[in-house]
Amino acid sequence: MDTGNHSAVTEFITAGLTDRPELQLPLFFLFLGIYVVTMLGNLGMIILIVLSSHLHTPMYYFLSCLSFIDLCHSTVITPKMLVNFVSERNIISYPECMTQLYFFIIFIISECHMLAVMAYDCYVAICSPLLYNVIMSHHLCSWLVGEVATMAVVGSMVHTGCMLRVYFCKDNIVNNFFCDLLPLLKLSCSSTYINEIALLAFTSFNFFVPTLIILSSYIFILMSILRIQSTAGRSKAFSTCSSHIMAVPLFLGSTAFMYLQPSTNSIDQRKVSSDFYTILIPILNSLICSLRNKDVKVAVKKILDKRVFS
Repeated sequence: MDTGNHSAVTEFITAGLTDRPELQLPLFFLFLGIYVVTMLGNLGMIILIVLSSHLHTPMYYFLSCLSFIDLCHSTVITPKMLVNFVSERNIISYPECMTQLYFFIIFIISECHMLAVMAYDCYVAICSPLLYNVIMSHHLCSWLVGEVATMAVVGSMVHTGCMLRVYFCKDNIVNNFFCDLLPLLKLSCSSTYINEIALLAFTSFNFFVPTLIILSSYIFILMSILRIQSTAGRSKAFSTCSSHIMAVPLFLGSTAFMYLQPSTNSIDQRKVSSDFYTILIPILNSLICSLRNKDVKVAVKKILDKRVFS
């Protein structure tokens, strides 16, 4: 990726979460704790799925991919933010800013489409249980993950490439705690028409297509569950996708609030939304998937029992 500086600005200053000095240190420890738990939760989930043979299924393969995305997503943003809490000036160079933007977009697009893939997996598991292993073959699972990665990289390259053509001349204060598209576009001294068209097109595609897939999948899932006669059968079917049901509105809701809200909404509201989907969603996903999943609890118990008896 070319991060050559075509602007008069050589560095940016991020505004951060707050301008009150007395809150800097408490916020540092708060987000450090969140980051550590996020890393341990998502990395632990990946290791658990790799080590537990009974978790080697498409559902947990996609869950491990989601955990990897969340781990990387948080790492792109949080460490730099932690440094800013203990620094006098929140400086980030132009190349660093463009690099952060590039990887941030990759992982946020990946998460949108991975949630859609997981919804399709739930649909097949509940609506076609006898054909599940045939439909969700290793080849299809690998192809779906490859498609998610391809769309994420293409979308990120387009957005970052468009940002590299933007000319920044005077103001260099990014009104957020990381380099995001909308705050950077507000600093432009040149036309951002192409950027806005790309933002509208790719945001619409990367938000509405996964949302349509998720809604369609859950309409069929609901219809299938309602046809089940026994309460136990309904409960088992619902538990298959319960963690996914909780994760979807959290991520897509906060993302939609950030990128699809009217431009007249306050900067503080945008910061809160950014904070939610960049820092809190990764930890919430790991907690939801571990605490709401019986198979994960069984796998943890087995590994702990093996270590005790060994």
